[in-house]
Amino acid sequence: MSQGESDKASAELRAVREAHRFDEASLERYLRSQLELPSGPLRVQQFKGGQSNPTFLLELGEGQTSQRYVLRKKPPGKLLPSAHAVERECRVLRALQDTDVPVPRVRALCEDTAVIGTAFYVMDHVQGRIFRAPLMPRASGPEERAAIANATIRTLGKLHQIDPASVGLADFGKAGNYMQRQVSRWGKQYAASKTEELADMNFLIEWLPRHIPEGDETRIAHGDFRLENLIIHPTEPRVIAVLDWELATLGHPLADLGYHCMLYHLPAGDFTGSGYVGADLESLGIPSRDAYVEEYARITGRDGVPDLDYFVAFGLFRLAAILQGVYKRGLDGNASSETALRFGPMVQVLAGIARGLVG
Repeated sequence: MSQGESDKASAELRAVREAHRFDEASLERYLRSQLELPSGPLRVQQFKGGQSNPTFLLELGEGQTSQRYVLRKKPPGKLLPSAHAVERECRVLRALQDTDVPVPRVRALCEDTAVIGTAFYVMDHVQGRIFRAPLMPRASGPEERAAIANATIRTLGKLHQIDPASVGLADFGKAGNYMQRQVSRWGKQYAASKTEELADMNFLIEWLPRHIPEGDETRIAHGDFRLENLIIHPTEPRVIAVLDWELATLGHPLADLGYHCMLYHLPAGDFTGSGYVGADLESLGIPSRDAYVEEYARITGRDGVPDLDYFVAFGLFRLAAILQGVYKRGLDGNASSETALRFGPMVQVLAGIARGLVG
């Protein structure tokens, strides 16, 4: 790793937050019982990202013999039903290990809460680049941005081409009626963490179930497919790992696409959560929404993508519900990140954009 890469990696890390501390000696004993590890103490740092499941870098050994792993665990405190399912995340990672969708290799899953207090899993650390800002200001230029965008949509298309049964995921979720179930689920999740009345969210809760597009499909849906959850090769514009599968299930592939295309409806900026609105995409090398979706259709063998605005609006609605949950955990002191409280106002913004698309 070059000094520049080391500096960027360090910027992603911090000391373990007080609320997320666990028995590191107990973890080390467990790891040594499961894996062949070099001698030397275990060093633990926490990744700054990850609003849902706390994520940690584990380092053992020194120099050429050192080994790095990543640990994902459930957060502390009372959790919403079915949320923070690291066990499911681990299962889909294992299922995709030898497919065309690149994922980190899982080394251990521990469901014994006596080890560090919650269930967790450990996977290989993949060295590469993570672009937090969708406009990719750290990219080398328009050509690299275009290539990364192409690699991103091709990766999503490859995921949606996989037959769930062929990788042992036939029972990973219910087949059929995904949109009906999702609209209902996220409406309930939002209600469970609601802190104030928002007219736009109330509108969407009523409107979305009455306008679900006809037709149904079942594929592996990532649930949070965005640039920030991809690791890009250190020097090449290609995806080498897809991360954060907590929300993965069997679902409608266009829900994934709609969520991913929210970028085209969010204000531009050089920060996480920003989008493309107001940016000169052509000069940046980033494809238009139409061109991007056409490439997805080509990869997946579709004639087109009808009703995309519905799926984008649903993605915005679902993200608003998720951020409301993060905000509520921030108020309760259980959030995985210190920035959780800033998500409160974003819920209203997302709901307003979604209503503008369909209302």
